[in-house]
Amino acid sequence: MTGKRITKHPVLNIKPGEDISFSWNGEKLTGKKDEMISSALFANGIHIFGHHYRDNAPQGMFCANGQCSQCLVIANGLAVKSCMTSLKQGMNVESVEGVPGIPEADVQNECRTVEILDVEVLIIGAGPAGLSAAIELGKLGIETLLIDDKDKPGGKLVLQTHKFFGSVEDSYAGTRGFKIGDILENDLKELDSVNIWLNTTAVGVFSDKIVGVVKGDEYIKIKPKKLLVTTGAREKMLPFPGNTLPGVYGAGAFQTLVNRDLVKASEKILIVGGGNVGIIAGYHAIQAGIEVVAVIEGLSRVGGYKVHADKLERLGVPIYTSHTVLSANGKDKVESVTIAKIDDSWNPVFGTEKTFEVDTLLIAVGLAQVNEFYLKAKEWGMDVWCAGDAQEIAEASAAMFTGKIGGLKVAKSLGIFQTEIPKELEEKAAILKSPPGDVEKKEQCRNKQGVMPIFHCFQEIPCNPCTSVCEENIIKTENDTITGNPYATDAGECKGCMNCVAICPGLAITLVDYRKDEDFPTVTLPYELWRDRVEKGKEITITDIDGNTISSKSSTGRYTVKRVIANKKKFPGTLLVQVQIEKENAKNAIGIRIQEKKAETLSTPKTPFLPDEAVICRCERVTAGEIRSAIRDGVRDINQLKAVNRTGMGACGSKTCRPMLWKMFKDEGVDLKEVTDRVDRPLFVEVPLGTLAGIEGSKTDE
Repeated sequence: MTGKRITKHPVLNIKPGEDISFSWNGEKLTGKKDEMISSALFANGIHIFGHHYRDNAPQGMFCANGQCSQCLVIANGLAVKSCMTSLKQGMNVESVEGVPGIPEADVQNECRTVEILDVEVLIIGAGPAGLSAAIELGKLGIETLLIDDKDKPGGKLVLQTHKFFGSVEDSYAGTRGFKIGDILENDLKELDSVNIWLNTTAVGVFSDKIVGVVKGDEYIKIKPKKLLVTTGAREKMLPFPGNTLPGVYGAGAFQTLVNRDLVKASEKILIVGGGNVGIIAGYHAIQAGIEVVAVIEGLSRVGGYKVHADKLERLGVPIYTSHTVLSANGKDKVESVTIAKIDDSWNPVFGTEKTFEVDTLLIAVGLAQVNEFYLKAKEWGMDVWCAGDAQEIAEASAAMFTGKIGGLKVAKSLGIFQTEIPKELEEKAAILKSPPGDVEKKEQCRNKQGVMPIFHCFQEIPCNPCTSVCEENIIKTENDTITGNPYATDAGECKGCMNCVAICPGLAITLVDYRKDEDFPTVTLPYELWRDRVEKGKEITITDIDGNTISSKSSTGRYTVKRVIANKKKFPGTLLVQVQIEKENAKNAIGIRIQEKKAETLSTPKTPFLPDEAVICRCERVTAGEIRSAIRDGVRDINQLKAVNRTGMGACGSKTCRPMLWKMFKDEGVDLKEVTDRVDRPLFVEVPLGTLAGIEGSKTDE
């Protein structure tokens, strides 16, 4: 890595982009052509994009997905979302200080008539669900328009460097997410009846059954016969002091920076949320050379797959369950984070506070459906369906199945697909949506001769690629189900091909080989990080499944690397590291420690839980105290809250604060049946008036 740019990566093949110059508040800087403005600023060490008009609070990035307006900047005189606007040569970018000014009108401009485009099927969102649906429709020859607001299809798949779960046959298990995105994109290119528009944002659904979209800088009205909404999900936020400081942002935004835009956004991070999103973000951080100080989770156990959490703990990342964040601390950016234990009622246990020195706090406390397009279309009586996270929050592998089902439902409504939708699609989708089961550790094979796989996954999750790649067909799952734990049968003999070790998405399989030395068998460990840490002859620290250092009378956990195997063609990005370990520890060895667990080092500020000054509405800087006061004064209508103190009135349209508002009503003892939700207006995304009017010359690159 060079400075803030990631120039090498253990998994990603990096092609350096073209350098261009731009200015930031008059200072000449260098960025990459067509990268997002926000990423160019981060790469130059700039995290403050402006200051709020109400209290001069520093504003930075939060979602990096166009869902909020925290990253607003002025580019060539126009206010734009920096996370959704491409950098151009010579672009003049300025911070937003207070309220942005209105550009001078050019009386020479003329408005144009916006034509209506009739389409058979419109799909909004080209993530795993949208791509899968479009492929099904394309196979049937149905004219389909697929739109997405990014410059590449794939949605969150583009951000995923880890291997996917599920099965090899149905959901590309063992293949990395960004590669799955490429596979689906290539499949779609083979279908003539599907047209895809990138850099195209759906902005509203209207009562005349028109979907308004902005393609580049052109406003277009689309009237579909059938509409399928596959818009994915947005990240939820937590209320706590300092939650709007630059350096507090969603885990998805972080993955966008490090995996898509190749910007080393941080040096030390702390993650709130032990679901798959948070845990995977921590793993991606370590792949990008960023230290993960800790992961905290409010539940008594991580909500994500245990094998994901195990990967982090083995690398040296502590996971604190039954903990919450009390505050992010700093003046203009995050400098430290304070956490505390919580009791069974989710109240902080004071006296248990810990404060960590970090520059970034990732929020990964769940996702909310981006379903406003679907709900509004239903309200207007359109023929509409939804799939993927817009329908139900689940893994991307499940989204591919719900996308297929959604595509077939649309085809059936057109009378083109005339058979029943296969029940196995629904069944497989349900399995892939299922939460992880209980953890039940099983005794490993007692044999101490020959060669054998050792399985370190003890939780029922939908995953079985190891059964598909075993050359001897000896790996099975309990009850022959995709969620059963894997084991090796006695029906055959392992030949030591190591395919199961290389493909496992959880890095939860090792191979123990007694054939050369029964007292010090060779153990093959999966590894996806920096090769220079495990070169032949180097000493490495080996851990067990819980992250504890392997030790014995003859060893303290340090072992010499005997060999490193890389099958780049078949299993790209995965290294197989071989060491010799004493026989009593060989079957327990699974991890290679990369960073040392560190205790908190800073004094802890005295912070009450959710004090009045904590910001709830980020756009309008409305605090918890202001909202509590209104609720206690009898406000039971979120529309009235907007009128009283501007809560939810900002550019994001309450996308961030709305879930927190409902929780505040509940915490104040209000029966939620008494609360009236806000009215969603048809326009869900900000659009420049010049774009809606069709005025030429309003582009940021002119």
